[in-house]
Amino acid sequence: MISYSHFMLNNGLKVYVHEDHSTPIAAVNILYNVGSRDEDENKTGFAHLFEHLMFGGSKNIASYDTHLQLVGGENNAFTSPDITNYYITLPSANLETAFWLESDRMLSLSFDPKVLEVQQKVVIEEFKQRYLNQPYGDVWLKLRPLAYTTHPYKWATIGKEISHIENATMDDVKAFFYKHYLPNNAVLVVAGDVTVEQVKQLCKKWFEPIPAGNAPVRNLPQEPKQTAARFLETQAPVPLDALYKVYHTPARYAEGFHAVDLASDILGRSKSSRLYNKLVKEHSIFNSINAYVTSSLDPGLVVIQGNLNQGISIEEGDAAINDLLQDFTQNAINETELNKVRNQAESTLVFSEVELLNRAMNLAMAANAGNVEWVNQEAEKIQAVTLDELSQQAKAIFDPNHCSTMYYRAVQ
Repeated sequence: MISYSHFMLNNGLKVYVHEDHSTPIAAVNILYNVGSRDEDENKTGFAHLFEHLMFGGSKNIASYDTHLQLVGGENNAFTSPDITNYYITLPSANLETAFWLESDRMLSLSFDPKVLEVQQKVVIEEFKQRYLNQPYGDVWLKLRPLAYTTHPYKWATIGKEISHIENATMDDVKAFFYKHYLPNNAVLVVAGDVTVEQVKQLCKKWFEPIPAGNAPVRNLPQEPKQTAARFLETQAPVPLDALYKVYHTPARYAEGFHAVDLASDILGRSKSSRLYNKLVKEHSIFNSINAYVTSSLDPGLVVIQGNLNQGISIEEGDAAINDLLQDFTQNAINETELNKVRNQAESTLVFSEVELLNRAMNLAMAANAGNVEWVNQEAEKIQAVTLDELSQQAKAIFDPNHCSTMYYRAVQ
């Protein structure tokens, strides 16, 4: 259980405090309720671009990293389709430095044209290196628009295409910032060797003077139910043929999610999973294979992906997966298997929360999703999944008509 206190500032900033005085360290996590799903389809990649711009200087502070390093702090950030998250760890004695830095860039960025130009180049280079010039790097650039026809999950967080970042103007950047980077569109979690009263005073000093804005109302187009199988074939100079199969799943905090998550674990979480045992160890069809869920705040995907062994066709691998899924959905699932993955999932959760920063992030994620108490209900929900529920979800999810399949052929 993660203990916490909660209060809200006059400008709408939601603040959570988790006290842990075991070490003189503090974690400051600020989550903005904006991800790539909130972008204009013709101006994608902005949420990720902002992750970079936020480190390029704010209204009164030219160099964010320099000041943080001087007080022994570390920081980073990440963007997802659902959120953008910034975090700092530092000695608790220097906590106020984190408040000073984060509040200044929430107030306003420097909006220096040179910074924009530099970060555009950085993101474009990242796009090329990670997505275009890396083996299998473009998988999600192709797979997302196959799986999603309507919902903005149909483009990757990096963006649909490089031109959207290349053509970003300062007016575009300012409009995105003042629409989404608002105190009333954020969650602040302060964890570690701190007190609630200390955090309250620092919040009043540094964050409360920042004016609230008109928080965006999210009204995204919902993805219609998939009723027919979809297929895409592509090729590239990669080491091995690869196969990707995705199926639509409940949203991260929706009923049925944990059953689907555990079903994916039985299928492909580890080297004791069904896919690995049958298709890698026993029949040597795949060189590697796994299954996982995307855990999206809106309905997401369960993904099965594998690299074929030399001399095995993708069609043969696809047929083998389909046979295994048919057996999985039509025959009784073993109680021993379910207990194993339940305990694995719970132990992963428990061990992850040994780290202070992970506790802070998990609080922020649950609070942003709508109910901070969800963070303390995870283990219970995992253990509550029954064989009947898992079987029902598996039959509903792994319907061949709900599948999007991509063959990724290796060419020389």
